[in-house]
Amino acid sequence: MSQEYDKLVRDDIPEIIADSGATPVTRTASDAEYEAYLCKKLREEVEEYVTDRDVDELADVLEVLHEIRAFEGVSEQELRDRREQKADERGRFDKRLILERVTD
Repeated sequence: MSQEYDKLVRDDIPEIIADSGATPVTRTASDAEYEAYLCKKLREEVEEYVTDRDVDELADVLEVLHEIRAFEGVSEQELRDRREQKADERGRFDKRLILERVTD
């Protein structure tokens, strides 16, 4: 019996599948495909976290974000700097503010 996936997986997943006695069929994504699959994977991992509220899912979100950052050629320092700049300009989420409306 075969099961179809068409999804980006971590590097060791094919070996884990093979160790279980099944045969993984994989291919390497082109740059354009990889970018699209990373975005799809990010959505998947965020949805899993929102559904399960499991810290492992949150770690998966972070792993995909780090890979997107690297793929886009952004250094960890540049991303940290931009995060801090946005926090300085617009604040963080510490106050838990919900914007309900804006009136004239």
